[in-house]
Amino acid sequence: MEHKKLVIPSKKYRGDSMVVSTRLPNELVSNLDKIAEQTGRTRNEIMQMCLEFAVENLEIKESN
Repeated sequence: MEHKKLVIPSKKYRGDSMVVSTRLPNELVSNLDKIAEQTGRTRNEIMQMCLEFAVENLEIKESN
């Protein structure tokens, strides 16, 4: 699988949204916070970008 990078674009209005709750490991939250600080984005924005990237680049393998 080709390795891609997540490019963080300028902020855009995304329209309607929904609140979703999830439990994450402390280390992952810490990494997200570091990225947010480096990019001037909120943790929520970073998480949304990462999830959108993952969904757009997801490959589902059929089980044998």
